[in-house]
Amino acid sequence: MIALLNSLEIGYDDSGTGIPILFIHGFPHNRSLWAPQIQGLPLHARCVAADLRGFGESTAKPPYSMDQYADDLIGLLDVLHIDKAVVAGLSMGGYVAFATWRRHASRVRGLVLANTKAGADNEEARAKRRSLMDVAREQGSSAIADSMITGMLGKSTRSRRPETTNNVHRMIASSPVDGVIGALQALMDRPDSNPTLPTIDVPTLIVTGDEDAIIPVSESEVMHAAIKNSTLEVITGAGHLTNLERPAAFNHVVSEFIAKLSFA
Repeated sequence: MIALLNSLEIGYDDSGTGIPILFIHGFPHNRSLWAPQIQGLPLHARCVAADLRGFGESTAKPPYSMDQYADDLIGLLDVLHIDKAVVAGLSMGGYVAFATWRRHASRVRGLVLANTKAGADNEEARAKRRSLMDVAREQGSSAIADSMITGMLGKSTRSRRPETTNNVHRMIASSPVDGVIGALQALMDRPDSNPTLPTIDVPTLIVTGDEDAIIPVSESEVMHAAIKNSTLEVITGAGHLTNLERPAAFNHVVSEFIAKLSFA
C-alpha cells in the first residue's frame, strides 16, 4: 500500500488488530525485512511496516536524517489514524526509534530495539560510510550488497539457510542509490543517543543475536542497563537480522512483550 504525505509517497504494509506496532527497517533494507512479523504477529497486534524515504516504494527525496525519517513515520501513523504505537526498529531503524522518542514521545506506547546501539559513529565508522557512498555512486547498490552481505547475517544463517542470504542480497541490491547515499549521510550525522536512554519511561524490549558481527551483544547490555523498564533477549544462532534469521524466536519474545502491554 502507498500513503501520500504531502509530496512524499510512503510504502507500507498493515495487517492484524490490537496494539499497533510500527516496524522500522535497517540500512539498506526495505519493509520486506519484516515479512515474518507481518505474517506471524497479526493475531497479537496490528503490524505496520513502512519503507523509509529512499527505500522500497517510498519516494527518494531529501532531506535525509533520523529526525526526518521519524517525522515521516509519525505522518504515516496520522494517515492510519493510529494515536500511539509500539515503535520497533532494527539497526538504523533503532536510531529512528530514538529520534521518534525524542520528538514524539507522546505517540510511543513502547519500544522494541533490535540489533541496534545508542552511540554515534566514531571517525573510523564515518570513514567507512564515506567509502560506501563512493561505492554506491560508482558501482551501484549491487556492489553495496556484495560488500555488506557477509556481516549482515550470522554464520549459522549463512551456512544453513542460503536462501535467506540470497533474499537479503537481493533486497539490498534493489535499494535506490539516492536513498542509500542519503541514508549513509544520515547515519554519519546522527546524534549520540546515550543521553536519551535514561529518559525512556515506556516498556522497552531489547533484542539481539549472539552472532551479530556488526553490533555486538555488549551494546544491547549497555542499553539494558540505562533504560529503566527494559528487558533484554539474546537469540542464539542469529546475526544482525535477528527477526529474519530466527523469526519464530523473535516473534515469540515480541508477542510476549505485547501481551504484557495489553494487561498493563
